[in-house]
Amino acid sequence: MAQRLVARRANATLLPAPRCTAKINPFTGPAVVFACHQPQARAIKSTAVSKGVVSYTMQKLGDTLAENFGGAFTKLGSRQFKLDDCPDLTGKVGVVTGGSQGIGFGVAYTLLKHNISKLYIISVNKEVFEGAKAVISDELGQDKAARMVWMKCDLSDWRRVKEVAEMIKRDNNRLDILVNNSGRGIMSAELTSYGVDRHMAVNHMGHVVLTSHLLPLMQKTAEEGNIVRISNQSSNLHTGAPKDTKFASLDEINQDVGPNAQYGRSKLAGILYSRYFNRKVTQNGHPNVLMNATHPGFVSTKQSRDDILEPYPLGGYVMKYGIEPIKKDQFEGAVPTVFCATKIKDSGQYICPPCIPEEGSQMSQDDELADRLMELTRNIITEKTRMDSVERGCPMDDVVVH
Repeated sequence: MAQRLVARRANATLLPAPRCTAKINPFTGPAVVFACHQPQARAIKSTAVSKGVVSYTMQKLGDTLAENFGGAFTKLGSRQFKLDDCPDLTGKVGVVTGGSQGIGFGVAYTLLKHNISKLYIISVNKEVFEGAKAVISDELGQDKAARMVWMKCDLSDWRRVKEVAEMIKRDNNRLDILVNNSGRGIMSAELTSYGVDRHMAVNHMGHVVLTSHLLPLMQKTAEEGNIVRISNQSSNLHTGAPKDTKFASLDEINQDVGPNAQYGRSKLAGILYSRYFNRKVTQNGHPNVLMNATHPGFVSTKQSRDDILEPYPLGGYVMKYGIEPIKKDQFEGAVPTVFCATKIKDSGQYICPPCIPEEGSQMSQDDELADRLMELTRNIITEKTRMDSVERGCPMDDVVVH
C-alpha cells in the first residue's frame, strides 16, 4: 500500500517507500523528521513536512486556546490533566496562600477532596475564610472542613510571614505541598510599609520569605522518601515586564512603570525564582524538593472582575464583561497548580493549562537575571527587617539565596 502511494505521488515507476521517523518532544510538540534515501522521494518529503508544519501549528493554536480560555477550549491542549486526576493525598500536609477564594480556593477544595490530612490557609480576611470553610463543609463534609487551619497573614508583612512559617514548623513533622498563590493583581503602583513596591513585596518577596522558612521542614519530608512540591502562581503576562528589567536596585523596582508592567515584573519573578530554586536546591542535593511556576489563564476572579477597574475604570470593563463568557472558572484556573502541587516530576518548569510546559519569555530563561533578582530580594528583605529582628535572626538568615 505504501509503495503504491509513493509511485502515485512521485509520478514515477514503483519505488520502495522512504524510511521516515516521527519524533515527539513533550515540551514543544511533534516534529516530523524524515530520513529519505531515494532522490525521487523529495516531493514526498516536502509534502509530508508541510503537513507536519500545519499539524504542529494547529497543535500550538489548540494549546494557546486551552492555556487561556475555559469551557470547551480546555480540551484542546496537547497534554491533559483534570482535577479528578489528582492522586490520593492521605497523610500529607499542605499550605495554600490565598486559599479562601478564587484560584486558591479551587486548589484548596481539590486537595481536601482528595483527602489531604491538614491544609493551612494563609490569608487576611477571616470572614472570607469562614465562607470558604462553610462551602467545604456543605459539599465535602465536616471532616474535610475540620482539616483546614486558617492563619492570618498579609504577605507584605515579612515579619508576620516568618512567624506563620515558624508556627507551621512547630505544629508538624512534615510538609508536602506549598502553593504560593496569593497575590496583587493588575493595580496602580503602591508602596508597602517597608517602602517596597507592593506587587513585588507580595507576589514575590513575601513568598520567598515563607518558602525559605518552611524549607527545612520540606527538606526533612523529602529526605524521608517523599516528593515535596512547591508551586508559584505566575502568568503569561510576565511578558509585559519592562524590557530593561535588571533587578539591580530597590529604586528600579519601585519605579512606577504602569499597572501591567508592574504586575508582569512580579510574575516574571515567580518564574525566575522557580528556575533559580531548581538550580540551587533541587539540583544541589535535594532532588525530591521541586518548585515550578504556573500560568492559570484568564480566570473569573476578584482580580479580573473588580480589581482591574481600579487602574482602568473604563478599559477594565472589557476584562470584567467582554471576555467573561470565555474565562476559566476558579476550578479550571486551579488545574495547572494542582498538577504542579501533586503530580509533576520535574522542577524549574513553567506550566500552562492544563499541564503544558512552556519556555516563557527570553527574560524568564535568563539565569543571570534570576541570580540578580534573588540577590536583590535577599538584600531588600534583610535591610528592611533589620530593625525588627536582626538581633533575633533576620527573616532571610536561612533563605536559600547563595
